[in-house]
Order: sequence, then structure tokens, then C-alpha cells
Amino acid sequence: MLCAVWRTKHNDEDGDVTVSSSTKAIDIDDLTSPRLTDVQRQVLDYTESRPVTFDIDHMIDEAVAGAGSDDLGYTGDFAARLGAHVDAIEADTDLTQLARGTLRSRVVRLLRNRISLADLITRYPEIEAIEIQKPIIVVGMPRSGTTHLVNLLAADRRRRALPYWESQEPIPAPGRGPDVFGVDPRYGRARAEHDAMLANMPLVAAMHDQFPEAIEEEVEILDLDFASYILEWLARVPSWRDTYLALDQRKHYAYMKKVLQALTFFRGPQTWVLKSPQHSEQLPALTATFPDATVAFTHRDPVAVIQSTVTMMAYADRLRRTSIDPDWLIDYWTDRIHRLLSAGVRDRALVPAERSIDISFHQLNGNEITILESLYERADVELTPGVRKSFERYLASNPRGKHGSIRYDLQRHFGVSPDEVRSRFDFYFDRFDVRPEVGVRPGEN
Repeated sequence: MLCAVWRTKHNDEDGDVTVSSSTKAIDIDDLTSPRLTDVQRQVLDYTESRPVTFDIDHMIDEAVAGAGSDDLGYTGDFAARLGAHVDAIEADTDLTQLARGTLRSRVVRLLRNRISLADLITRYPEIEAIEIQKPIIVVGMPRSGTTHLVNLLAADRRRRALPYWESQEPIPAPGRGPDVFGVDPRYGRARAEHDAMLANMPLVAAMHDQFPEAIEEEVEILDLDFASYILEWLARVPSWRDTYLALDQRKHYAYMKKVLQALTFFRGPQTWVLKSPQHSEQLPALTATFPDATVAFTHRDPVAVIQSTVTMMAYADRLRRTSIDPDWLIDYWTDRIHRLLSAGVRDRALVPAERSIDISFHQLNGNEITILESLYERADVELTPGVRKSFERYLASNPRGKHGSIRYDLQRHFGVSPDEVRSRFDFYFDRFDVRPEVGVRPGEN
């Protein structure tokens, strides 16, 4: 049975994981043909008996009731983007009702926070004059060290960062502040959701643990404008991918900046550390919105990125989908990573060398302080002894593989060889210092 504690060579009829207690190496032996636990079956049985509908008017009504205001900020083609977002979800006919319920709640939450933002700025118009000063922005493929790097940078308390709990509900509704114990109800909800998620999907902690305090991508708040790629991670929505890629992201990144200004209004400072893989294909919008930013680009073997991504997606799909299609996952995400990398290589020169740094994955782990010294020099920021100690404490408390390491196997689970996937990415290896990681014999690097 899936469990939150490590057990040696555990693999019973309800189980899906073999764990080596000496190395915490986790082998998911039922990745694409899951054997659900009793708890997982009960959750799915309960939710499947309660069909979820996506009526936009009803969702807006719920958002209005939750926000205590009714200004949705219907500007430009917002209604069309909202409709395209919902239509893409509806077109994914293999979603479980559990997944549909989660996605519906997410749409209502985004709408509610959008309304709350519009109301806040109406009451405090000075928010839009707040400067976001010289941010440091981490840009790179998913699974390429961006999360590690941004959480490390956030240990410098002179900078503002976006914790996961705040990314999910950035704008508090009026009159719904901290309880008598000083706990923000938004944090409490994020904590409860995280605990429930780990109870049902404990291996998420070893893949990408979005615990409430962890630093999250700012494109979560961009999605208040229904303009990010996040939905692609939650459902099979190629129509949304096409809608998103056709958008003029300069106006949507300007909206994201407005949310950052509101968050700064609640709690400074005005200097931020940000990160998202999405920025790789949106560098024109990113540089136009934050022209004084210093950017840290992370680089990794695309095969390792794709292997990690599809493994994580397949594991989550055991509760999100009625079936798992490994061929679809490898085809879609190989293409998606190819698009991201192609755009990143094309536009890399938009960020000048004096305000950017390229970080290879094989250089990152164990060499962080040296990398940060170079990054801070380019950002013209003093790396004080106190900040250096904060970085060192973070690294000591968060070693790689803290929650165990997944044994990935592209050929076994997805039926493709590493060389077959890697052959599409010669343009990337030619441009950056990237070393093959997957399917390489000792000594070949």
C-alpha cells in the first residue's frame, strides 16, 4: 500500500511502489497500469457518483458570492479565453469526476481572486504605481532545477517571493483575515489540501512537493487572466495549448505584474524572485514587462526533463483519469518541451549577457554558492555574510532526494529509447553546455 513512511522492499497486492531503505530509491512498478489502494478506490467511487458540470454563469455566481463584489474586469477577449479554458476541459472526456471537480473549483477560485483584485485596485488605485524593482527571474525547463534554485534564492529575505499558499489565493476577500490564532485562512486551506493530497498520492513529495510554504510559479497568478500554460499540466487540452500560444502575452504579463503589485501592497519588499518554465517561450513578454530583471537560465538534458515529466504526469493520472495512455504522454510532452526549448533558444539573446547567467544542471547541485555569487554580481546585489549563511542553512536542510528519489525508466514505462527522444534536440545541445543524463554508459560523459 502507498505509505508515507519508507519500508524495505514493500510491494503487496494493493501496492505500487518498491522502496530501498538504504537509498530511498522508489520504483513505481505499476506506473501505467495502476493498482489502486482501498482509500484511492473509495475516493473515486464517492466522487464518480457526483457528476460535475461546468456552467460558466453558475461558476461566476459562486465567485461573486465568495468575493463580495461583482467586477470581473471583462476587458478585451477575457470572456473568450474563459470559454476556451472551459471548453478544453469539457473536451477531455477521460477525466474522472474527482479531476473535474478539482478543475471546476480552480476556475471558481481564479474568478473569485480576479474579482477581488479588481475591487482592491478600485479601492486603492495607488497599487498600480508600485514599482517592481530589479527582480531575479529563474527560467528553464520543468524538472531542470528551477524549483530548487528559486527556493534557495528566496532564503534571501531581502526579496519577496510567492509561496504556494499565496499563489492559490493571492487576494484575500474583505473581512476574511487571520483567525484568533493569527493563521490566514488561505494558508489553512492550502495546508489541508496538501495533507489530503499526500494521503492519497504520497510519492508526489519525491517528485514535486507543493507544500504551502514552497515557492511557486508566478504564472499561477497570471492565470487569473486565463492566459497561462498551467491547464496543460492538469488535463489533456491541446486546444487550450493552441489558444494560449496564440495570445499576445505582453498584455497578460502586464496583468501578472499588477497582481505582483497588489501582493507587494499587502507585504513588501518590492524586489522579487520569480520563476517559471513558461517564461522560456515568452521571453519577449517577460523582458518587456521586467526590463531591469536579471535572469538565471537553467539547462538540462531534455530526455531527463521529459522522462521526469511524463512519469510525474502518469502517476497523477491514476486518480485524474479513467485510463493512462503512455504513448499520448510521451508524444505530447516531447513536442511540448521541444516547443519551449525552441523558443528559448530563439529568444535567449533578448536578455543581455551582463544581466543573465546560464546554469547547467550538472553544475547546480553542490556548486550553488559559486553560482549565486555570479548571479548576484550580474544583478548588482551584495551577497552579504548573513545572506550567504541563509543560503548555506537552506542547502543543509534541503539535500537533493530529501523525500526519496524516483527510479525513472523511459523504455520500460513509455516504450521509447532515450536516444530516440534525444535526437530531436541537437539544436539545444549545440547551443548550451548540456550533458546527456539518461541512457548514457559510464564514461561517455
